[in-house]
Amino acid sequence: MKKIKIPLKLINLQDDGFHLLVEIVVFGEKHLAVLDTGASRTVFDKTLLNHHLTDITLAEDEHSEDHQATTLFTTSNTVLATLPVLKIGKLKLKKYTTVGLDLQSVNDTYEHLGHPVIAAIIGGDILRKFKAVIDYKKLVVRLS
Repeated sequence: MKKIKIPLKLINLQDDGFHLLVEIVVFGEKHLAVLDTGASRTVFDKTLLNHHLTDITLAEDEHSEDHQATTLFTTSNTVLATLPVLKIGKLKLKKYTTVGLDLQSVNDTYEHLGHPVIAAIIGGDILRKFKAVIDYKKLVVRLS
């Protein structure tokens, strides 16, 4: 796989830090996701998953290694789902198994600050597997 360069958008969180957003395509629709180097794995908004999928499983044992989804935002009420296709730039992941969380409080905060809503948090599972390198000066992430 050759290197893929994906543009990022930097948003300011009231001078208390920032988040990097990346455009993704899931269920044939464009969405924004937070690029979170501190998240253990990629998670999606549970409402989005429920709207598009019928095969969603409640993660009964949230402490098992396969079901843990620790992010900056939350670690509770998880569901498991498989996305038919997840596109991040030119990267195309088929049958991607993900965790769904309630991201409403994150989106409420974003809307309050005048930022767009997010559908997901891209975490360490994808970033590590594809050797992500973030270029803050050029606002791009490179995957290989």
